[in-house]
Amino acid sequence: MINQRSIDKVYLAKGSTDLRKSIDGLAAIVQESFQLDPFSPCLFVFCNRQRDKIKILHWEHNGFCSIIAV
Repeated sequence: MINQRSIDKVYLAKGSTDLRKSIDGLAAIVQESFQLDPFSPCLFVFCNRQRDKIKILHWEHNGFCSIIAV
C-alpha cells in the first residue's frame, strides 16, 4: 500500500507506453524521457495504447512498487 503522506507529485506520461516493460524499463523512461529521479517520492503513471490500463511506478523505502490497474 502506498502511503499518501510520502507522495510529493504525480506525473502522467504523455502518450502510450508498452506496459510489458519491467520496473527497470519504466525507471529508465523516467530518467531518460522525463529527466526526473525515479527514486523521488512521486508517482509515475503510464497508460497503454487503448487507454484502458495504467501502471504506476513508485519507490518505497527499499525497492520499487509497480501497480497495475484495469
